[in-house]
Amino acid sequence: MALTEKQLIADLAAGQRKAVYLLMGEENHYIDVVSDWIENNIVDETLRDFDQTVVYGKDTDMATVISLAKRYPMMSPVHLVLVKEAQDIDTRQWELLATYLKQPSPQSMLVFCYRHKKLDKRTAAYKAIAAAGVVYETPKVYDNQVPQWIRSDVAAHGFHVGDKAAMMIAENLGADLSKVANELSKLYPLLPEGGTIDEQLVEQQIGISKDYNVFELQNAIGRRDVVMCNRIVNYFAANPKKNPIQPVLALLYGYFLKIMWYHQLENKSDAPKVLGCAPVFVKDYAQAAANYSLGKLASCIGYLYDTDLRSKGVRNSGNTTDGELLKELVFKIIH
Repeated sequence: MALTEKQLIADLAAGQRKAVYLLMGEENHYIDVVSDWIENNIVDETLRDFDQTVVYGKDTDMATVISLAKRYPMMSPVHLVLVKEAQDIDTRQWELLATYLKQPSPQSMLVFCYRHKKLDKRTAAYKAIAAAGVVYETPKVYDNQVPQWIRSDVAAHGFHVGDKAAMMIAENLGADLSKVANELSKLYPLLPEGGTIDEQLVEQQIGISKDYNVFELQNAIGRRDVVMCNRIVNYFAANPKKNPIQPVLALLYGYFLKIMWYHQLENKSDAPKVLGCAPVFVKDYAQAAANYSLGKLASCIGYLYDTDLRSKGVRNSGNTTDGELLKELVFKIIH
């Protein structure tokens, strides 16, 4: 079973400290959660000026990092060396780390935050880290998993979130968990104990209109509700900075893929898990699947591709605005 950020933090809190930690992966949120806990808890606040060093990969090299790790703590039981943006250290220098880890300093704790990607597991450095310490590989969270992640995060903070509010946040912010967590953190102080995040609060504090957002546009397209589609698209066209076309196209692409998945599900009871939505929203995908055949959905994805190119200046004279492109796109989709 893969190590989770909660298990890692629990081990550290229990005093189970290793010589080296590698926090790596594409999902930066979990790296930030663990590294923030380490930075704020391993060394006592009053001793951090003496026994805690934070460096950034672009401003240092591996030889310097190792030199820091060899220092003895002055007043704390451990000297913490936290390397942020470690992926910026030249890959050729990581071999030095493998040599150091043959006999690492028992009084030091070396932590690498390797964001956006993974250290090659075939390298001597990776193998040395795995042997002497802990490798925590962050799990990738996909778009269809974000609503459930939101529900779990809100519950972990002692609150509740409405299904529509969760979908609004997920559809508008995407799978950038750091961004989602930051927006949720703005809402928690506003709630009473055990309170619920609803669409009104999301609209007021995050700025996502409860009536004119991508989630509502998807639903209107699924119903082939011409009037509502036009209202939302006109709102987007009038507020282009709040509703840039590229994220809208990406989310609509994901929406049509989900309808395709629903079409091909042998057991429709699996829909909430496959689509990443609350059971209450399955009926919306069922209605959309009834309104759009697989052939029509393929055409819609073609329209999205063409609109994407034109929004980037391909086959576009430059006189057509993003708002006009979106209006044309939605017209093609629903007719």
